[in-house]
Amino acid sequence: MGKKIFVSVIILIILVLLTDLVILPWWVNREETKVPNVVGLRENEAIALLEENDLNPILSDTTFNESYPKGTIVLQRPDQGSVVKVGRRIYLFISGGEPTVVVPLLKGKSVRYAKFALERIGLKLGNVDQIPSNSPKNMIFDQEFVEGTPIKKGQTVSISVSSGVETGEIFVPDLIGKSLLEAGKLLADSLLKVGKINYQISFSLLPNTIIDQYPSKDTKLNPGDPVDLFVTKSSDIQIKNEIEEK
Repeated sequence: MGKKIFVSVIILIILVLLTDLVILPWWVNREETKVPNVVGLRENEAIALLEENDLNPILSDTTFNESYPKGTIVLQRPDQGSVVKVGRRIYLFISGGEPTVVVPLLKGKSVRYAKFALERIGLKLGNVDQIPSNSPKNMIFDQEFVEGTPIKKGQTVSISVSSGVETGEIFVPDLIGKSLLEAGKLLADSLLKVGKINYQISFSLLPNTIIDQYPSKDTKLNPGDPVDLFVTKSSDIQIKNEIEEK
């Protein structure tokens, strides 16, 4: 037991002497170098220059900065000119370029809402174009950038606002071949309405299919005007046969 303790003490003394006489002097007296300036360089250029000077580059973080292009070094620690030991870690901060924000959804909103929503995230309202549209008056129906598009902070976003529909400006849509349900939706979207429905027997087309319309497509109407529809229906014989088949 005593012999083991003696051996352990000897080993400990040797380690202490080794640290004091070899490791510490090497650490204290090892070669020094001056940190070069890498601010403004691209990431790969900065890394290469630091490694040439026997330094250890570490990519630390990305920060938005308008003064430095994206991918260049905006900050280094320690600073340029610092005298450090060879192998010292040099922390690099990369520029993410100019800060960007995501364009919000403006369609279906008012101009007042758009102005507030844009300014709140650092954007500006651009041109406001008043254009005749089937959309409700004073509602935004189009925007310069699609919702979710990232753009530079401070940029302008132009919008198109509905001035309503003027007399005789609505074109009748083509309804022939559509179902009665589809035709009703198309007319509603065009600010028109279904007029008289005239049923006609058809042996070749499905029931409730539009075979004619009045007025015809591309005729100009006013908001709320009716469009008469000519719609197919099954004959009594067809209906009877279908029932018997079932």
